[in-house]
Amino acid sequence: MEIVIGIIGLIIGAAIAWYVTGKMANSRAQNILSDAEKDAEVIKKKILLEAKEDALAMKTEAEKQANARATKLQNNENRLKQREMTLNQRQEELNKKNAEVEEVRANLMNQQEFLDKKGAELERVHRQSVERLETISGLSAEEAKERLVQSLKEEAKADAQSYVNDIMEDARLSANKEAKRIVVQAIQRVATETSIENAVTVFHIDSDEVKGRIIGREGRNIRALEAATGVEIVVDDTPEAIVLSGFDPVRREIARLSLHQLVADGRIHPARIEEVVSKVKKQIEEEIVETGKRTMIDLGIHGLHPELIRMVGKMKYRSSYGQNLLQHSRETANLCAIMAAELGLNPKRAKRAGLLHDIGKVPDDEPELPHAILGMKLAEKYKEKPDICNAIGAHHDEVEMTTLLAPIVQVCDAISGARPGARREIVEAYIKRLNDLEQLALSYPGVVKTYAIQAGRELRVIVGADKIDDKDTEKLSAEIAREIQTEMTYPGQVKITVIRETRAVSYAK
Repeated sequence: MEIVIGIIGLIIGAAIAWYVTGKMANSRAQNILSDAEKDAEVIKKKILLEAKEDALAMKTEAEKQANARATKLQNNENRLKQREMTLNQRQEELNKKNAEVEEVRANLMNQQEFLDKKGAELERVHRQSVERLETISGLSAEEAKERLVQSLKEEAKADAQSYVNDIMEDARLSANKEAKRIVVQAIQRVATETSIENAVTVFHIDSDEVKGRIIGREGRNIRALEAATGVEIVVDDTPEAIVLSGFDPVRREIARLSLHQLVADGRIHPARIEEVVSKVKKQIEEEIVETGKRTMIDLGIHGLHPELIRMVGKMKYRSSYGQNLLQHSRETANLCAIMAAELGLNPKRAKRAGLLHDIGKVPDDEPELPHAILGMKLAEKYKEKPDICNAIGAHHDEVEMTTLLAPIVQVCDAISGARPGARREIVEAYIKRLNDLEQLALSYPGVVKTYAIQAGRELRVIVGADKIDDKDTEKLSAEIAREIQTEMTYPGQVKITVIRETRAVSYAK
């Protein structure tokens, strides 16, 4: 019995435990379900909110694209309307022009008909006049014409002989006068200083004590300076002066400025020398570019390549036969502009060609080419116009002249180089040229004496009065001038004056 009661008690306890456990599980399940429902509601709301935001963004983007397309369509429509209006206006103008052309054509046709009628009437009157004249004179028109032509021919021969010398003289005087006017006006409007460059530069110092510091211990300073600049430095007994010798003016200028800074600073040693020379080289390069730009501004030339501007500035330190190359190029440019304006050509193009005509003398590398050809190649390389390139290459006749700028540049280059004081010439070559002039004129028959005067720009030829008459003197002058042009090389022009005189000498005793 107790066992049964115990078993029943266990069963009852188990049932009670199962019931309590079931209640707790059910309560926990309800809580979990409630939490899941809440979380699902939150997720649902979040998803709905994100979907609404995405839909709103898509709607906004679609509206923007639609507005942009509408604006574009409106602009295209406005542009098409504007083009249509322009085409309509042009069509109206074209119709008006066609109407005017038709009216002019009709007037011309009427005038042509009127002229044809008048021509026929004049022809009829002319025939009647000829028939009347033939009846009166008893000669046919051909016979009368032949007699008239014969008489006029004889009269013209007589008059032409007397007029020909006057006409030639008038033409020569007027041509010379016009040429002189252009040249004189060009020279008057160009005022430049002539700069004579040498192969040496003298550097002045305050006292001879500085010479020892420049030489340095065992000559190390002067050796360092010569190695850095490439210029020979001559320190001799000349008081308060040091001579810088070198063929390159740029190097001499670098050496001069470097010496000036070293002497002013007082610190002279190899390291300091290399530092100063390096700085001065940069300064000179900047000054070259600045000089080129200033030249472009002064001459009013625009659009030049930077490398060509640098080469123009570099001309300041170059000379040709003793004439400063930059001054010569500026002078030639101004002369070209003036002469082109006188001849009705483009003065700006002429000035540009005149400035660049000697650009081949200042390249960084110097190939074995004539400076005119090299200058033409440089101009082509830096996109200059073909007429300017041809003028540069043809100013010494290395290439054929194809434009009107080329002879202008050639003439103005000769004017600038041939004016008195512009260039130095080797004495031997100068004397040889004068002797050749005199000997060339002496080779003609009838010539007694010849004198080259005006520094070789005039040749006076004295002929025997019994060997050549007055008419032959003009012929002799022209022949000598022609041979000088073909056989000799000379700057500018040479005037040939033939003198024929008769002298009667008597002595009273």
